Amino acid sequence: MYTPDDEQLMRHALGLASRGLFTTTPNPRVGCVLVKDGIVVGEGWHRRAGESHAEVLAIADAGPHRALGATAYVTLEPCNHVGRTPPCVDALQQAGISRLIVAMQDPNPLVSGQGLQRCRELGIDVRCGLLSDDAMDLNPGFFKRMTTGLPWVRVKTAISVDGRTALSNGDSQWITSRLARDDGHAWRARACAVLTGIGTVRHDNPQMNVRAVETTRQPLRVVVDARFEIDLQSAVLAGGHALVVIAVDPRKPVYAEKFLSLKERGVEVIELPPTQKGKVDLALLLQVLGERAMNEVHVEAGAQLTGAMMQQGLIDEWLVYMAPTFLGEGLPLAAGIGPWSTPDQAPRWRWKQPTVVGDAIRAQLVKA
Repeated sequence: MYTPDDEQLMRHALGLASRGLFTTTPNPRVGCVLVKDGIVVGEGWHRRAGESHAEVLAIADAGPHRALGATAYVTLEPCNHVGRTPPCVDALQQAGISRLIVAMQDPNPLVSGQGLQRCRELGIDVRCGLLSDDAMDLNPGFFKRMTTGLPWVRVKTAISVDGRTALSNGDSQWITSRLARDDGHAWRARACAVLTGIGTVRHDNPQMNVRAVETTRQPLRVVVDARFEIDLQSAVLAGGHALVVIAVDPRKPVYAEKFLSLKERGVEVIELPPTQKGKVDLALLLQVLGERAMNEVHVEAGAQLTGAMMQQGLIDEWLVYMAPTFLGEGLPLAAGIGPWSTPDQAPRWRWKQPTVVGDAIRAQLVKA
């Protein structure tokens, strides 16, 4: 059904889409290549919400003469509705595109096959499904949020060969090299929110922002702090653009001054109903973030919060950096998980794209 040239051109479109990795949220990352007589005549990628979509930019790049009769390779189904920009289907039809090859159908209920159907009605030869897994890898959060209302949750951690995240005294800075840590910042940059817990804030005082890679957008910093214990001087609060999630009433006199001070600094505090144990309801928190159009949530937290998320089945992906060292009697990756009677009862994960980064092995795991 598809030729080697088709695959090569779609890979080129996927590469273009990845240029929007840090900027397109809450929109998906999309790339488009126009080909005529075997020659690439136009290309484009979506940069940020509210700006032109990939198809429109590729058509403009080609110009009207070269776009006429061309084949469009697009990493996601063209839209057929009016949002912040006009429908891409109309742009394809007006440009005279004769053939459309798409990697994946758009899960957005406003599109969801309607764009492909409309293109067929307009006489465009449409094919869908080329390199769909690669297209999904570019936009896991967008696909999950469109189908479930929830963001994609990725937990990043650094561990020793014997599975420890820190020494028994809590010291963990640093068990991986700068190259590995900088690579972690690139994963922060693609996320809509970076989430941590009050324990990590107290112990490490992290900034939780993106510093090691260039980006025009900082993700929202989210702190899970059930009892509203956060210190006003915590680095994670610097500059605002942070969210503190609590499970107590911030209007009570004991919290009122801190609540107002954070508000003045541009830090939002939201109260969620506590669980029976007085904790923040993590599943509800993810619903709230999904309602705020958060596609990907990047978690860097301690064993307690990580374990709670794992126990509740809230994690979609692990991003694990394994350092070439043994820490012995150190701290575990996650606490409070299990117990299971037999190994086959434990959750299974699937390895994905192991890569050497600096002195560490970066391994991704997704649900099996």
